[in-house]
Amino acid sequence: MSGAVIEVLRAGPLVSVQDGGRRGMMRFGLPGSGAMDRKALAIANLALGNPAGAAGVEVSRGGLLLACRAGAVTLAIAGGGFVVDHAGRRGGSWQVLTLRAGERLEIRPGPWGSWCCIGLAGRLAADHWGGSAATHALSGLGGGMLAAGQSLIIDGARVMAGREGGIPCPVWARPRARVAVVPGPQDRFFDAETRQRLLTEPFRLTDSYDRMGVRLRGPALLPQGALAIPSAPILRGSVQVSGDGVATVLLADHQTTGGYPKIATLVDDDADGFAQLRPHDRVRFHAVTAEQAVAIARRRRQVFGIWAAALGRRMAARDASG
Repeated sequence: MSGAVIEVLRAGPLVSVQDGGRRGMMRFGLPGSGAMDRKALAIANLALGNPAGAAGVEVSRGGLLLACRAGAVTLAIAGGGFVVDHAGRRGGSWQVLTLRAGERLEIRPGPWGSWCCIGLAGRLAADHWGGSAATHALSGLGGGMLAAGQSLIIDGARVMAGREGGIPCPVWARPRARVAVVPGPQDRFFDAETRQRLLTEPFRLTDSYDRMGVRLRGPALLPQGALAIPSAPILRGSVQVSGDGVATVLLADHQTTGGYPKIATLVDDDADGFAQLRPHDRVRFHAVTAEQAVAIARRRRQVFGIWAAALGRRMAARDASG
């Protein structure tokens, strides 16, 4: 095993180092952060035999251009429908490839999706904050935002040529335009007509979109007497409503507490598919009970486990035949 050095030639906004997220630290005011599409990061890592939450690079629609300056390392790219140019060859974002000294890798937006993740066959040297390399975009703490001129160091870089090739893109990795929500925890501050409006009328994502959240355009959801409520804990996927009735879905870098009422909360698994929607895409919400949300989470976790095991077997077979 050896090291590899990759130079960042160009990085779009919000391209950053991310891992599986900062766990157990929100009670201290530290956001969880982590990949916007956590399953995409997990798949990129599992394709290389890494732990699902290992640190990698998350790429936004701003794109990324890299050049390998020394060594070689195998990469896995998963998430979204991005375009990947590598050493003169063009492909999609669901693939494993090896980047060697003198080669370039460019990732740019394609027909769908907002985020893709790069897994690395080796350990990405990155700063940690609160026990995690996940980058909090607003502060830059964690592994950090990528910028032109920066070098990425991969310790113990491995070449896994046998694993090169496509990664299956499961149907549940696509953007999710219909998402399940559990009403509350502050839905009592909205009248019955407003609560029904959330569940029956479409919304669109706006350009006010970053890793902290995305504002929605749609029917006004005016709260009643809720603007003086005490601050309360916030989860990824909270549908928070400001005093003017505009809803915001909070995402990976959400604040840990807030005083605006939350009319509903996305089922956690749907938050990944929601994050793959682009500004101006349409989304609809439908309500489930807390018990149904738990059942959905268990069922989808089982489905993902079966899919991930099949991916592991596929990659092991490639290794054996390579």
